[in-house]
Amino acid sequence: MNHTAAFTVLIGIALGMGLWLTATRLPFFRPTKFADRIAPQLKAIEMKSRLLDSGPGNVTPFGPLERIFRPVLRDSVAWLGTFNLGSTLLSKRLLQAGRKQSTVDFRAEQLLWAVAGFLIGIAWMITTAAGGSLDPVLAVILTVGLATGGFMLRDHLLTAQIHRREAKMLAEFPSLAELMALAVSAGESATGALERICRSAHGELAQEFAVVLAQTRSGTPVLTALQEFSHRTRLPALVRFVDGITVAVERGTPLADVLRAQAQDVRDMAKRNLMESAGKKEIGMMVVNATC
Repeated sequence: MNHTAAFTVLIGIALGMGLWLTATRLPFFRPTKFADRIAPQLKAIEMKSRLLDSGPGNVTPFGPLERIFRPVLRDSVAWLGTFNLGSTLLSKRLLQAGRKQSTVDFRAEQLLWAVAGFLIGIAWMITTAAGGSLDPVLAVILTVGLATGGFMLRDHLLTAQIHRREAKMLAEFPSLAELMALAVSAGESATGALERICRSAHGELAQEFAVVLAQTRSGTPVLTALQEFSHRTRLPALVRFVDGITVAVERGTPLADVLRAQAQDVRDMAKRNLMESAGKKEIGMMVVNATC
């Protein structure tokens, strides 16, 4: 492959990436969040047209171009956050994934994945050179791309692990909340209810409750341990759960009713997500049938 062919391949890749970026950033590929969809129906929201909203102010002198490229820039900044070598955000993500691993060990894993990608590129270069068709420019680009892809792939797998763990915790939460409400109704304290959950339940959320129980046994107040649990998981449903327990304990509200209400809220949220997913698939099937 000569330099002209390699340059043509690079131009084709750039064109494909540009077309993909244009297609995926169209309005109907950027769905509105559920909270934004129901916001106009809430009584506490000031009812006015969004056409009259001034919107966020410009921070550059480019005016309309800035508003057009702002979503792309926001996604690019989030993507560049993958390469942030700081330990604060990474340590929070490792806690969300439930991994007992330090940030240094995870960065070492990322470097190992990058080295593996680099070695694959080197092996391809040696094989191509042995065949007499090595193009230096394309070989360097491919090797660097494989190394960068290995580094990013390890971070992507961590994100997927976080999503799977959060889904499991949300699936376990209603049953554990009702079990805790039953224990509180029987006369046990919040700590006793947590202990009963840890003895009878197994799963990601039960493991987090076991950590909370261990902290309370070591002298940490139960509300403080629960607040650390909510900061560690950072799931909205669990944050509301901890806030509800805190308010119930401080104000003397019946704790069992609060727990049952929290469990019902999570079940309703799961139903809404299921209906939304079913609606999207139904529309997709209608489009496929129309095209066929």
